[in-house]
Amino acid sequence: MQALRATPLRLGLFYAVLYLSSGVATPYIGLWLHAGGLNGGEIGVILATPMLARLVAGAILAVWADGFRLRRTAILILAAISAAGHCALLLTSGFGPWLAAWFVASVGFQACTPLTDVITLRRAATEGFAYATPRGMGSAGYILANVVAGLLIPRFGPALVIWWLVATGMLIVIGSRLLVPPDPVTDDGARITGKSRLAGTGALLKDPVFMLMLGSVAFVQAAHAFYYAFSTLLWRAQGIAPGWSGVLWGVGVGVEVVFLWFGEPLRRRLGPERLLILGAAGALVRWTAYAFSPPLWLLFPLQALHSLSFTATFIASLELTERLSPRRHASAAQSLNAGLSLGLASGLATLAAGPLYDHVGALGYLAMSASAGLGLVGAIWLYRLRPNSETMKS
Repeated sequence: MQALRATPLRLGLFYAVLYLSSGVATPYIGLWLHAGGLNGGEIGVILATPMLARLVAGAILAVWADGFRLRRTAILILAAISAAGHCALLLTSGFGPWLAAWFVASVGFQACTPLTDVITLRRAATEGFAYATPRGMGSAGYILANVVAGLLIPRFGPALVIWWLVATGMLIVIGSRLLVPPDPVTDDGARITGKSRLAGTGALLKDPVFMLMLGSVAFVQAAHAFYYAFSTLLWRAQGIAPGWSGVLWGVGVGVEVVFLWFGEPLRRRLGPERLLILGAAGALVRWTAYAFSPPLWLLFPLQALHSLSFTATFIASLELTERLSPRRHASAAQSLNAGLSLGLASGLATLAAGPLYDHVGALGYLAMSASAGLGLVGAIWLYRLRPNSETMKS
């Protein structure tokens, strides 16, 4: 019984450390880059480049990660690479060096989460706890980072963002060794050959139902790009202080925690296909409203839609990815899921977000509404195919 309690706690603490980092990087790195003299287009390129590379890099790193005996070995190495990239941001200046440093930091960091998800999903299935329990602790860490950094940045300046990322980067390296369980990649502890790993990834890419699911999720998650990159700057232009920006981000992730910890009955009743439809519909409503610069009081209920636009979509994608892929290729499947939705698609959307911000301001959210609408169409299509999508994993 003690081991059952210890596993979700250890994994939850590791998720918390991961999201203490991204909880500052996602909303505030644009603020730091802007303070360094970069314009919206340049910020968009820096933020988008590692996202654009994520689909290919994530697939390659997943194949590479499955070559180790233990899953956490790859996480530790990638965490160290990410920490080095964050340190490089302190030692360089200007668009080119920052682009290179942020690319290294982001690619390493981005690969850690889906690899951790594989371990958590497997442990949850075998030990009888809900995946949402440790993952919700990560979201709680994200909220803490949002709010605390939002309160401290006005006092200490945007430089706080980089020092925070360096410190949390070191904690992630330590946590990947001390908190992540030493799970083997295969049940018998043997290494999977490179040829088998590549063949498994290729089979996933040829599966039309799997790719429809990935595409639908990608359109919905990519619709967050404008918000992630420029919401803080747009709110500041409206006269909303950075402290309130942190609170708003905290509210968004707060409802995510509530959904993760208390939404299990709803998720089971709906199933992942209908959950994906709900997430896409929430995204469509949310970004359409944001395009018209709603006042501060209205932003709070709109932020609550994060539980649908991001969280419902994310949970649905994890469940569908696990269902539609063989267990022995779980790392590749989850990395492809993250690589397309939070990588390539979000990267392209972020690349477009820079010029949209420079030229039309908050109306750029309407492009995100269009993306969410396409995701909704795909999610409905997937729901209609659901009897054929419930394939057996081998």
